[in-house]
Order: sequence, then C-alpha cells, then structure tokens
Amino acid sequence: MTPERERARLADIQARVVAALVTGGEVPGGFDEERMRVQAASLLAKRRAIVARISPDVAAAAGHDLAAEFEAYARSRATPPPDYRTDAAGFADWLRERGLMEPEPVPEKPWWRRLAAGFRRHPPGN
Repeated sequence: MTPERERARLADIQARVVAALVTGGEVPGGFDEERMRVQAASLLAKRRAIVARISPDVAAAAGHDLAAEFEAYARSRATPPPDYRTDAAGFADWLRERGLMEPEPVPEKPWWRRLAAGFRRHPPGN
C-alpha cells in the first residue's frame, strides 16, 4: 500500500473513532465496543460538567434533564466545538430552540460605549 493510501485509510479510521466517541456513531472494527462506550460516556460527562461550571444559568435552564438534554445536544453535532465556551453557547442555543431557556436579551449598547457616552456628557473638571 502506498503511503498516501495508508494515510487516507488511517484518516478514515480516525474520523470514525471520533464519530463513535462524539456522536455515538458505529465503532470501527478492531476497537473494543464496551471500552469505546465507556470512554464516550466519560468524555460527554466531562463536557457537561465543564459547561455547567462555566455557564451555570444554562445548566439551571435544563434542570433535572441536564444529562439527557446535553447528551441529545452533543450527539447532534458531528464534531465537538473548538472550546468549552463555544460548547456552552451552543448548548444554550439548543435549549432556546426547544423553549427551555429564555431568548438572549439584546443589550442596548456595549458597556464601553455607555461609559464613553457618560464622559462626553460630563467632561473632566466640570
């Protein structure tokens, strides 16, 4: 087998392993299905715990169904997000789409613009 074909074969297996771990996809041949299931559950629990820690309001919105909702959210994604904050935002959007979380309020102006506007109205020394 040529090196290019071998790389392509390994890339395919790697993609299938990631899919099995992240989305509950089929476990590729040669891998222990039970170990992959346990590892996938562990990774999911880790993601859920970190999202709950950095966005407690999102976890609270899911309530007692947090584990089930987060699993459904995570399984619906082909790949995990690049970081936990993106994961938390994605989960919040997931909950909003299902009516489990209030729509995100639209801020009037960023805080720095409100602060700058106050300085313009009250120049220093006046």
